[in-house]
Amino acid sequence: MVTINIPLTEQQLTHLHEKAQRLHTTPEALLTATLEALLNQPDEEFQQAAAYVLHKNAALYRRLSGVE
Repeated sequence: MVTINIPLTEQQLTHLHEKAQRLHTTPEALLTATLEALLNQPDEEFQQAAAYVLHKNAALYRRLSGVE
């Protein structure tokens, strides 16, 4: 496992502690979960391509599903 140091202002650190406390977790766990969610998101380019294909083929998908 690798450790990364991130500089935070006092205000940012306070805000992080407050959010973590409201979520009943630690600041480290909150940051880890946030980073995992960010890294697991599909890339913007993929999302745009998928949206284009879904939009372009919407009529075909409706016909195939039997919903008109």
